[in-house]
Amino acid sequence: MQHIPAAARLTEAASAAGQQGAGNLLRIILVVMILGCVLTAWFLLRGYKRNDD
Repeated sequence: MQHIPAAARLTEAASAAGQQGAGNLLRIILVVMILGCVLTAWFLLRGYKRNDD
């Protein structure tokens, strides 16, 4: 097994992190879409509330 210095591993990990693409952007879009669906459902369904006065 080859010994790799810690500094080389950190540089490799840092360069790999920059090449991961749009993962964070897709997570943000997914969270915003889910929150939008929840708010839309709440807005639409609140009109079906019965007021039995």
